[in-house]
Amino acid sequence: MEIQRDDNGKKGQFSALIDGQESGLMTYTWAGDHKFIIDHTEVNPDFSGKGIGKQLVMAAVAFARDNNLKILPLCPYAKKVFERTPEIQNVQWF
Repeated sequence: MEIQRDDNGKKGQFSALIDGQESGLMTYTWAGDHKFIIDHTEVNPDFSGKGIGKQLVMAAVAFARDNNLKILPLCPYAKKVFERTPEIQNVQWF
């Protein structure tokens, strides 16, 4: 699986690709220069149950850590991943 990030300066997305096919998507919106809000996560039903949603959240966490950013997970799925994964809560913005 490959995860790509696209960003236009105000909004962005992480896309998961398997064999060139989009298997999942997570969108975010910038909230200033050092914070972003995860607002939506979805997985293509053909790829359900493979952990793609969590891998998208973890890609956002890695991006945040690499760039000294904070994340506000408003998307219910992303919020649940943050609640269940204590080791990523240090990048969460409350």
